[in-house]
Amino acid sequence: MILNVETTDRIATVTLNRPDKKNALSLEMFEALTQAGEALAQDGDLRAVILTGAGDSFCAGLDLTAMQSLAPRLTEVRQQLVTPASGGANWFQRPCRVWQELDVPVIAAIEGHCLGGGLQLALAADFRFAAPNATFSIMEAKWGLIPDMGITTNLPALMRADQAKELMMTARVLNADQAGEYGLITRLCADPKAEALEFAHSLMQKSPDAISGIKRLVEQCWNGDPHSTLKLEAEIQAGIMGHPNQIEAVVANIQKRAPKFK
Repeated sequence: MILNVETTDRIATVTLNRPDKKNALSLEMFEALTQAGEALAQDGDLRAVILTGAGDSFCAGLDLTAMQSLAPRLTEVRQQLVTPASGGANWFQRPCRVWQELDVPVIAAIEGHCLGGGLQLALAADFRFAAPNATFSIMEAKWGLIPDMGITTNLPALMRADQAKELMMTARVLNADQAGEYGLITRLCADPKAEALEFAHSLMQKSPDAISGIKRLVEQCWNGDPHSTLKLEAEIQAGIMGHPNQIEAVVANIQKRAPKFK
């Protein structure tokens, strides 16, 4: 299988499984990522997702074979680009956008190559835990293209516009330390997969209503106008306050015990 999905203790691990190709994105992988995200969105017991790659790399970007296969049908591809498939995203954007739409936190555990479409996939996660050997690049300009897998919905919250343009226009490859300085990674760690799992378990100690509410709050408000963001703050909080999980969070803290959320 080109994509493995395993759920244990309410945490799903989604693994890109083309290690011989550095987990490069084939057209089949695009479809598999979208389907996996949409399926996990239906799992009411899910509490977190870990995105990672088999072997020694997260994802080296678009498979060149896939790129070449698009050439004979450019008219069709151009039509796909301007035709939203779901939630305003087109077929090429859905494999990334689907993770931002999940109610639960998504953590990308990154080793080795995280390039082009691979970096855009990682940026769609809420958190990026990276190994010291990880390398990063917004590489599409190398191929005469722009990054178009939903990068405009997440990169503006991480860096200044001039920095983003520099990285996009030059396709410069960054090491993990440099990526951290640009704000592309959340945490540098020796074992990203293990730390991602530990982090996911720590988030499970908080109310799932609060965690999903915080994700919505940041996703929808970080660059929004004050009128709509203040309204959304109030609506999210009103939907959480006084409900069973919020009450349990308060009681468990007062009683100094582990909470038991529904």
